[in-house]
Amino acid sequence: MAGLFDKQAEIYVDARPTYPSDWFSKLAALTPQHSLAWDVGTGNGQAALGVAEHYERVIATDVSEAQIEHAKQHPRVKYVHTPLSLSDDELLTLIGGENSVDLVTVAEAVHWFDLPKFYALVTRLLRKPGGIIAVWGYNDLVVSPEVDHLMEGIRDRALPFWDPKIEHLQDGYRTLPFPFESVGLGSEGKPLQLDIEKKLSLEGLVRMTRSSSAVAAAKDQGVDLLSEGVVKNLENAWGGPNAVRTVTYKAFMLAGKVKL
Repeated sequence: MAGLFDKQAEIYVDARPTYPSDWFSKLAALTPQHSLAWDVGTGNGQAALGVAEHYERVIATDVSEAQIEHAKQHPRVKYVHTPLSLSDDELLTLIGGENSVDLVTVAEAVHWFDLPKFYALVTRLLRKPGGIIAVWGYNDLVVSPEVDHLMEGIRDRALPFWDPKIEHLQDGYRTLPFPFESVGLGSEGKPLQLDIEKKLSLEGLVRMTRSSSAVAAAKDQGVDLLSEGVVKNLENAWGGPNAVRTVTYKAFMLAGKVKL
């Protein structure tokens, strides 16, 4: 996925929903210690900022240097560009060493990873006992029947441009391998269903949709999934260019600890 989100990195910063603070409170309540957390695939740092409210240090990493450059700063968050050329042992040392991490978070990104390799690294890094890994994503939003119908059409037209790895995200992580012991916040095959409510303008909706990797890939191939006509139809269904609507993102989470 290296480079996949580089072109839309600046759009991505303010186009995505903010994760609810109570998610991070619940995760923090599960870890006895709060010294070090690792936010993987951090992107613009949205999850890292939430984690930083509960942990002394957060190492936030991403393979995209452009995303890191646009990340939101926080005194307890250290952003690190981690190119795919880094070995597992180099990553282990960079983050803190074996048995050192209290919480690992992956927001809207784990489906891109080499899962066996990533999970093996997480198992080495997590504090035992006590360390937790949590992964989550969202794959849909609900506004109104009219807007939802138009957004479904955009998603359908985007299907040929999705990377095959997006399949796990599309099915709400129901088939995502997750070899960790349940801690009560979703488990393998049984993700916890969550909603994220957000006030959104039409411009925000368009920017969020434009930041999608499939929409960007289509644009590169000469297909504009957000043409002037499509945006005009969205505007009419939205209630005008200046209207602000409450949207609900449909999210899902898996969380667990290393099986001992």
